[in-house]
Amino acid sequence: MTSAEEELARTEGSKRIQKLDFRFGAFGAAVPLIFFVVWAITTSVMKLSSEVGLVMGALIGITLGLFFSKSKWGDYAQGLFDGLAQPVGVVAIVAWFYAGMFAQILQVGGLVEGLVWIGSITGVTGGLFVALTFLLAGTFSTAVGTGYGTTVAFCTLMYPAGVAVGGDPTMMFAAILAGAVFGDNLAPVSDTTIVSATTQEADVPGVVRSRFKYSIMAAIPSTILFGIFGGGTTGVGGADAAANIMENSNPTGLIMLLPFAIVLVLALTGQHLVTSLTWGILAAIPLIVFTNLGEFAEIISFDPDSDTVITGALVEGVMGYMNMGILILLIVASAHLLKLGGTMDAITGVMIKWIKNSVRRAELAIWSIVALLNSAITINTAAEIAAAPFVKELGEKYKIHRYRRANMLDAVTSALGYIFPWGAPVLLGWSTIKLMTETYEWLPVASPTAVFPFVFQGWFLVVVMLIAAITGWGLRFEGKNGEELKERPRD
Repeated sequence: MTSAEEELARTEGSKRIQKLDFRFGAFGAAVPLIFFVVWAITTSVMKLSSEVGLVMGALIGITLGLFFSKSKWGDYAQGLFDGLAQPVGVVAIVAWFYAGMFAQILQVGGLVEGLVWIGSITGVTGGLFVALTFLLAGTFSTAVGTGYGTTVAFCTLMYPAGVAVGGDPTMMFAAILAGAVFGDNLAPVSDTTIVSATTQEADVPGVVRSRFKYSIMAAIPSTILFGIFGGGTTGVGGADAAANIMENSNPTGLIMLLPFAIVLVLALTGQHLVTSLTWGILAAIPLIVFTNLGEFAEIISFDPDSDTVITGALVEGVMGYMNMGILILLIVASAHLLKLGGTMDAITGVMIKWIKNSVRRAELAIWSIVALLNSAITINTAAEIAAAPFVKELGEKYKIHRYRRANMLDAVTSALGYIFPWGAPVLLGWSTIKLMTETYEWLPVASPTAVFPFVFQGWFLVVVMLIAAITGWGLRFEGKNGEELKERPRD
């Protein structure tokens, strides 16, 4: 091959598709994503939703898109691969893996048991215990960055304890979900935080710093309401039941707050998220081993009889995000096809006609899009990924700062994901509580439909962001170099 031919091959290999033509125009380009959303809603209503099922929905949608493509199928495939290669998806996946490993290690170290111990020594009962559960769940979910993990851990430990000491079962379940909302929204290592930041091309520490005011505005009234209305009539199961639960808790796991503090400080001082998490993991492992909180084999070990061969917390942390990692790549690719087919331009054009030159209307449109998709799709991260391209397109059009866009995207996503009865974390918590009745026969099961109105942190966060969109509270615009401005820059 001549040098000219080699250069041509390199040029062709690096060629990126700039435009695709579809049957039915912009609608045809949207077929992959539309099919995915319809698939997600349908499987949710039928209570068949799962991450693997959503991956299949995304794949089938992408395949259907081929038949709507007027461009060569080879160009369609290249456009798809261009979408898959976008950094936003890869960055989120790597961050998830490290966040998952960190979360699992903290659980091995007994952080949950340590937080339960704090609750046990305070002597609070009824509504005060429910309020304390909300605060502890918020602390834990902020530490480990997983609302789902918080829901499982606290429905396993705190729910029976709270009901035993006089907490209302429905309010206990609501407090756990509300705490999961708080951490999912605020934690630097949360998957929703990572996705909201990376899809808006923002840095995680800056996003977290800028969203604290929204989170705390929702958390204060939530704590008060849980304290006032959280109490039941009498404790279920009596003192013996409560004592049996509490005897399994101990304060030693609280030492795992040290690695969490390291991650938090490093992330908020501008260190890369992977760097922060790596130091947190490296600090946590020797703490666990040398303080006898767990064995090194619980962190990582070889087991030829297992499916993965390598087992332990590190492996579980990565495996927990495998399916979601594939899903984010497919949805990001589907969103890229929207852009290539002109769908984004068409939707933005329609919205701009209504928005005109009003930034307030632009933010209301962003709030509405995110709320609509999260009402339909049961897994909040998937809904966030689906909404992110629209948020970015509109936000850039009106020069809304990337921190503000990320906050609008994440707050509504984190909130609604834990509210609706068909939501994955709500059903996850409900199923966990049902499993606990095998251990505690006296334990009542709060239903997803009953808990719906009382996830206060979620509802308040949705309202806070709606008020922020209407009034412009906290609104910042983006300058030429990415700086935050109080006034919208001129074109």
